[in-house]
Amino acid sequence: MRADDGLAEAAAMAASAPAAGGPVRPLASAFVTLFESPDPDRVFCYTPGLARLGSGRLVATLDLGGPGVADLPGIRLQRGDGGNPSQGKVLTSDDGGLHWTHRADFPFYHARPFAAGRSLYVLGHAGDLRIMRSDDEGVTWSASAALTRGQEWHQSACNVHYAGGCVYLVMERRVSHQIRAWAVGELAPVLMRARVDDDLTRRESWTFASELSFGQALAGAAEGPEVDYFGVPFHRAPYPAGAEAAPGRRCAPMGWLETNVVQIVDRDHAWFAPGTFHLWMRAHTGGTGYAAVAKVLESADGSMATMLETVPSGKRILYAPCPGGQMRFHVLYDAESRLYWLLSSQATDSMTRADRLPPERFNLPNNERHRLQLHFSRNMVDWCFAGIVAVGGGPRESRHYASMVVDGEDLVVLSRSGDARARSAHDGNLITFHRIPRFRDLVY
Repeated sequence: MRADDGLAEAAAMAASAPAAGGPVRPLASAFVTLFESPDPDRVFCYTPGLARLGSGRLVATLDLGGPGVADLPGIRLQRGDGGNPSQGKVLTSDDGGLHWTHRADFPFYHARPFAAGRSLYVLGHAGDLRIMRSDDEGVTWSASAALTRGQEWHQSACNVHYAGGCVYLVMERRVSHQIRAWAVGELAPVLMRARVDDDLTRRESWTFASELSFGQALAGAAEGPEVDYFGVPFHRAPYPAGAEAAPGRRCAPMGWLETNVVQIVDRDHAWFAPGTFHLWMRAHTGGTGYAAVAKVLESADGSMATMLETVPSGKRILYAPCPGGQMRFHVLYDAESRLYWLLSSQATDSMTRADRLPPERFNLPNNERHRLQLHFSRNMVDWCFAGIVAVGGGPRESRHYASMVVDGEDLVVLSRSGDARARSAHDGNLITFHRIPRFRDLVY
C-alpha cells in the first residue's frame, strides 16, 4: 500500500494549524492512499474503518466489491451486495498514517476495527455476522467466526462506544422481505454489548437489543404514512418498489440505515437518562439535513429495549437535525472538548430537479458525495460548522463514507474516495487517509 504524491504535503499539514480568517478552505485536502483499485471499472473500494490502539498504532479496514474482485489473485471471496464477490483488508500504520502495511484479508464486508481489552477485533457480515480477533495489534489474525446463523445483516463502519467496562456498537438486521427495492425500510438497528475483557468471537459474549425496523417504527409506512407538512418523503417512494424521480433515478421506500450509537452525558439535556443510548441513523427520504433517531433502554437485568424517543410535549420523534444526515455519517464524542463531532457529506444542490442532473451525478439530487464536512455539537441536535475536510474535483471524485478517530491533538479520517478514473461517485477507486491538525482549535 503506497503513499501518494501528496505525502510530503500531508506531513507538512500535520505540523501546521488551520489558517485563521479568510475564505473557507479544506482542512485536509492532502491525503495518503491506502488502497487503489487495479481496475476502476470493475473493482470498487468500499467501507473504510479506522481505529487507534493505545500504542498509537492506527488500524484500517476496507473492502472491495464489483465484478472484477473474483479475478484478483490470492483472495478469499464472499458474496456481497448484488451477488458480487467481496473481500476485506486490514492495514496498520505506526507513523501516523504516512505509511501502511497490509496485514490480512478477510471474507466479509461492511466491517470495522475496534479494540476491546487486550485484543483487536474486526466485525462485519457476510449475510450472518462475522468477527475475527488479533492479540498482537493486528499482525496476525484468527479465522473469522460466525455470531449468527441464517440471518441477513447490514451496516457500515460506523462508530464504537465504550461505557462501564463494555463495548457498544450497532449492526442492522433485515427483519422482513416485502420491499422489492433497496430494503432500508426493513432494517432494524440492533445495539450490541459485550464486556471488553471477554472473548468477543463467542456469541455468548454478546447481548443484543430488541429489534425495531423502520417499517415497524413508522405506523402505516407500507400504506403511505400520514406525515404531511414535513415533506417526507421528498420524492415519491411507494411500497414495495419505490418509484422513479426521473429516468434511471429511483427513490426506494423510506428507511434508516448506517447507525451510530451515542450517550447523552449532559444532565441538563432533555434526553439525559442513565442507562439510555441513542441511535443516530442515515435517514433515507430523498431529502437532506436530518437523521433518523431511536433509543435503547438498558435494564437492571442487562436486557436492552429499542424504541422511539419522545420530546417534552410527549410526541415521539423520528427525525432530528443533522447536516449530511441523508448519507452515511460518523459521530465521535470527544471527552476533552465535551463535544460530539460529526463527519458527513455536504449537500449543495438537492433542490435540483432530478431530470436536470448531469449524467455524472449519482442517483438522486440529495446523493451528493464529493464534499466531506465536519461539525461539532454540545447536544447532537444543534450543530456548528467546523470546516470542509476535503472536496473531490467533481461529482465523480467522491470524498464520503468516512471514519474518524482522535490521534493526539489531531483528528484523522479515512475516506471512501475516487478520482477522475472512478466508475461513479458510489463506486470509487481509492481509500484515502487525511489528517486535521489540532481539530479542537476549530471550536468557537
